Formats: sequence, structure tokens, C-alpha cells
Amino acid sequence: MEDITNAAGLAGITVGFIGYGNMAQAIAKGLVDAGVVAPARIVACAAHYDKLERTAAQLGVTPLHDAAEVAAAADVVVVAIKPYQIESVVGPLAGTLAEPGRIVVSIAAGWDLERYRTLFGETADRMRIQCTIPNTPMAVGKGVLVTEAANTLDERGTAVFEALFAPISLIERVDTAHMTIAMTIAGCAPAFTDMYLEALGDAGVKYGLQRAAAYRMAAKMIEGVGALYMATGTHPGAMKDAVCSPGGTTIRGVSQLEKDGFRGAVIDAVDAIQA
Repeated sequence: MEDITNAAGLAGITVGFIGYGNMAQAIAKGLVDAGVVAPARIVACAAHYDKLERTAAQLGVTPLHDAAEVAAAADVVVVAIKPYQIESVVGPLAGTLAEPGRIVVSIAAGWDLERYRTLFGETADRMRIQCTIPNTPMAVGKGVLVTEAANTLDERGTAVFEALFAPISLIERVDTAHMTIAMTIAGCAPAFTDMYLEALGDAGVKYGLQRAAAYRMAAKMIEGVGALYMATGTHPGAMKDAVCSPGGTTIRGVSQLEKDGFRGAVIDAVDAIQA
């Protein structure tokens, strides 16, 4: 395995995915499309090798037969299997994952640094582990990577981690106690936003717009509102007020959303996940 010496040497590192489902594929696509990692420097394993061969071929990723092969081949090992599989699949790899120069990035919900320390025991003291929760827009370089503030990365490992993931996501560091709520906002809320996008499309169609055009306009609007906030930091309420002219059309729509409990419904959805 090639040792990582600095973040500038990303072209020479190998990223390996233990598990290659939708989220892992989204990350891999984002890394490749952004020019961060070449497809030939990405390896992956999955439970069903025949299916893995097909999905890996779409991006030019190298399929491997098991987690041990991925751990041995990769400089950055992304743990992307179901949380309940980690003990049996990743636990036996402690020695390999603790080798100098190797970084472990977990994207499994519910697995924080302390849980990995329990799993790996004393070997964890020699590991460089960073726990995260990503979201699917990483595939197009617009993701959020919720990142546990507690980690065992050294200075070099932190530089490599940020050089890999900053080009395709906002790296938002949160304390361990707030990983779950951060995951809900960044990782679950895209589904809520998809529903909002679909509803706007339906409304456009109701009044004669072609569905594809309605979706494009609504999607670009959602992207633009987010970009405007990120660029200015203006409070969302003030951004809303700026669009609502006295006696105008927009404030009538806003008033109806308030009557229908729009904000409360969003908070209730978050509450349902947190319960």
C-alpha cells in the first residue's frame, strides 16, 4: 500500500468502499466527476459480486471480492455497509485498518468514534478514524458531509480527508451528541425537498406547464435559494420578506402555507425521525 504523505498527493491514493450501494456510488461519482480521484484509483466490494461488477463498470471502479481485499488495497477505506453488518464484516479487519498511512471513513448511521473504539479495542488507538453521514447530492458535488468532531485523524489524515471531500460537499463538523439531528437535516430532508419539488411540478402541470419545464424551474429555484443563503448568510425570514410585496401575490401564497401548517409539518417530520 502506498503511504499518504500529504494532501497534494491525492492523485496517488486509492479509495476503497466496503459496500457499494447508492450512497457509496454517489460519493464515488462525485469524486470522479470533480477530478479528485481517478476511477482506476477506486476499489469496492459488495455482497453480490455479479451486481457489483455491473455497477462498478458504470464508473470504471475496480470490483474486489471482499472487505479484506479492499482494506489491503486502499489508503482511504470508506465503510459503507449497513450498520448491523459492521461488527462481522469490519471487526476482523482491525489489524489491516490500523496500518500506518491508512484512514477509515465511516458513513454508517449510528456508528460514532466511541462505538468503533469498543469494536476494535486496543487496536483503535493506532487507527485513524473519522465518522460521517453523507447525503446523495455529493454525486453532483453539492453534498453535505456531517462529520463527527471527535476523531483520531492526525494532521496529515485531516488534510487528506478535507482534500477528498471538500470539493464535493460542505464538511459540517458537529459534536457527537448532535450527529443524529444533523443527519436528519442533511441526510433525510432531501426526501422532503424532493416531495416539495414534485408538488411544485404538479402545481405547474395543473395550470398548463409541461412537467419537465416545471421540474427544471422548481429545481433551479431550490438550488438558487440555497446558494443565495450560503453566499450572503441572510436570515431565511428576511429572504422570504424580500420577495413578499405588500398586498402582492407571494404573500398570499405564504399566508396559505401558514394556514396549512407548512412549518409545523416540516418540524413534525423531523420529530418523527428523532422519536
